[in-house]
Amino acid sequence: MPHIVTISRVMLMFSAPDDAADHPARSDAFAEFESDLTAEDWIAKYRAGDLVRGPLHWSTLEVISPTRTIGRGRTNLTLIRPTILQTDAAEPFAGFDLRESPNRNPAVSVHFRPSAYGATGVATYVFTFAVDAPTRAHFTPGGYAGSGTVDAAGSIRFSGRRAITVILRDVPPGLDASASIEQTDGASWSWFSTRISLPPIVIGPIADG
Repeated sequence: MPHIVTISRVMLMFSAPDDAADHPARSDAFAEFESDLTAEDWIAKYRAGDLVRGPLHWSTLEVISPTRTIGRGRTNLTLIRPTILQTDAAEPFAGFDLRESPNRNPAVSVHFRPSAYGATGVATYVFTFAVDAPTRAHFTPGGYAGSGTVDAAGSIRFSGRRAITVILRDVPPGLDASASIEQTDGASWSWFSTRISLPPIVIGPIADG
């Protein structure tokens, strides 16, 4: 079933993956995490022409999690300096703590091969990392889009449950693209899953006036 987020006069829509029964981390679970991009942010990106390449339909392509670390093709997960990986919890997670990794920053990186999911041309993909930082933590999102471009906050600092977004634009179908979040300050935090999707449908006033 689609996951619909309603904000004021605007709706953002993501579908569940086609093989959702094989995905323990459901797409609709992201509703529990505060998004770093508002509906107005998505509208601004459409107005600027940043989200026009690729299929016209909307879809969640994959959800990578502690219990689903490998997707189609070369799609896979890399965890850097986790303190724990708990796969039998009610909500499986990987835990991190910069204080216990003084020589290398903890990070989560997801690699993605678009052609393994049917892509035949360049397209834009949205990576959404579901994270919980009980105390304030500082992250640097990043990515690799080959000849395309990466759209992500230079840094983000928060406490609580938050979704961190990395957008890869104009990604070639055969590229091993990637998106990541790296902790640069703060204490312990947990990563639960990363959704890979096409940009959401925006139902609302995109045009000016």
